This record gives sequence, C-alpha cells and structure tokens, in this order.
Amino acid sequence: MSLVEKIKSNPGLKKFVYWLIVPESAPGCRLWVRLFLNPFVHKVSRKAIIRNYARLDTAPWNKFSVGKKAVIEDFCCVNNMVGDVHIGDNAHLGLSNTLIGPVSIGNNTILAQNIVLSGLNHGYADPDIPIKDQKETTAPIIVEEDCWIGANSVVVAGVTIGKHSIVAGGSVVTKNVPAYTIVGGNPAKVLKQYNPLTKIWEKP
Repeated sequence: MSLVEKIKSNPGLKKFVYWLIVPESAPGCRLWVRLFLNPFVHKVSRKAIIRNYARLDTAPWNKFSVGKKAVIEDFCCVNNMVGDVHIGDNAHLGLSNTLIGPVSIGNNTILAQNIVLSGLNHGYADPDIPIKDQKETTAPIIVEEDCWIGANSVVVAGVTIGKHSIVAGGSVVTKNVPAYTIVGGNPAKVLKQYNPLTKIWEKP
C-alpha cells in the first residue's frame, strides 16, 4: 500500500495531513505548500503571465497547468481544490474571473471580465444539515480552443463549449454549446451558427 493510500484509508491521519496542508480559517493551502510543494507539482509555463493580484487557491493533490503565453489578470481566483484546472496556450483570463475546477480552458480562448466557471456544486438534499457541510459534487467544464466568453457570464458544472464559439456578455450557460455557435441569454440559447457552405454566421 502506497503512502497516499495509507493516508486515505486512515480517517484520523487523513484529517491531520489535510490540516497540515490547508488552514481551517482561510481558503487555499498554507504558505509552505504554495512555496515549496506546488511549484514541483503544477505545470506553469515560464512564458505565462500571472498578475500579482491574481489569487491561486491551488492544492498539490489536483492538477493545475498554465500554457505558454497564457495570461491570468489581476483579481482572478483560480481554485483546483476539488478538481483539476487546465489553462491552455495563449489563453487570456480577464480581470476578476473565477475558475473552480474541474475546468479546462482551450488554447487561444478569451475570457472577458467578471466571469464564473464553476465545476462544483454543493449538496442541499438534507434540510437538517447546513448546505456548506453537505457532500459536494463536481462535473467538468470544458471550453475548447479559440472561444470567447463575454463579460459577466456564468458557465455551470458539466457544460462543454465547442471550438470557436462565443458566449454573449451576461449569459448563463446551462447546456453544451456546439462548435462554431454564438449563444446568449439566461439561460443561454443559440443565436447564430456558422455555415461552412455559405461561410456566413446564420440564425437557426
């Protein structure tokens, strides 16, 4: 049995190790984890730009990667505590975006400002237990390459946005978006799709 398996199989030891890594009073990992462990576990390109006021709540037990020439702007929050987060080459996360894994952002994708992509949901089934203490569920969000998500949009858990698609500003995306499609609204609906025969973006 590996060390990780031993820790997972022993509730007391698991709780202690978790306490060593994550403080009770604050989100994210302890400073020693961020400085001395995460850099050896996560794959962040030297050519990526992560602004000084971006907040990375990243844990070593899940994957976190940032590709070449990707940019994470100030006041973004990226959290992989419950699921992997991958940000592709030349992707751009605008000011004040929130990514909670599992989330994958494709190459050359643009996220404008104040966008939320959360692969996490809290349980609520038992009214006698506070929602924050109920079991969490996750479903991956996948944004394929060369997409553009407008400001103030929300993408919920389990949604895939296809290649070269656009989400209009202020939209709430609750269903998969096909490739080469423009969606908008709350909930988001198809507004236009690219016709490769006419080479025109057409209304459905």
